[in-house]
Amino acid sequence: MTGIERVAVSALRLVAVTDSLHSGVDELVRRGAAAAAGGATMITLRLPGESPGVLAEAARGLLAAIPEIPLLVSGRVDVALAVGAAGVHVGPEDLRAAVVRRFTPERFIIGASVGTPDEVMHAESADFVAIGPVFTTTGVPTARGDGAIGSDGFSALAKACGRPAVAFGGVSPANAGLLISAGASGVAVISALFGAHDPASAARALRSSLDASGR
Repeated sequence: MTGIERVAVSALRLVAVTDSLHSGVDELVRRGAAAAAGGATMITLRLPGESPGVLAEAARGLLAAIPEIPLLVSGRVDVALAVGAAGVHVGPEDLRAAVVRRFTPERFIIGASVGTPDEVMHAESADFVAIGPVFTTTGVPTARGDGAIGSDGFSALAKACGRPAVAFGGVSPANAGLLISAGASGVAVISALFGAHDPASAARALRSSLDASGR
């Protein structure tokens, strides 16, 4: 089974990544549902520092509220399997995707983060990669500070990984279309959706920019 069969490219169009539990699980779920209503195509539950129990509670809430799009759990394969999430997203500090593949179900989605050429091997056996940060937090396309790799760096890493790629870091409606033109299947955002006053409207704006690219 290939990665394309595990996760449709369309599910990678707009990945909403959670920010924090500063307002509680119920509010996190509400914002996730609003983002999905506005056009988010996947949710990644990322809550560094929270206990497995809290992660499981948040995951179950998101699964109940948004059953129509895939939910991935960041870094915690055990939680993802326990709650029946669609998959997991691993970073360079987590288990390699190839290791996770050995003990997870056949249809389990694995995403992997890549930011440098040295991290490409970490993504072997992943279904898709998240590459970045592409821009600085200002979202300026030409920026290279703060470790930003730019659209050219994104394209190079995407080609090296050889699998569907989403771009993250400084993504906004003003530059989302540029990333699609650079070869991205979609984008992943945190504050642009979960930190927005109106996540549904923010998601619609991003989707409009992404879909206008023609790819």
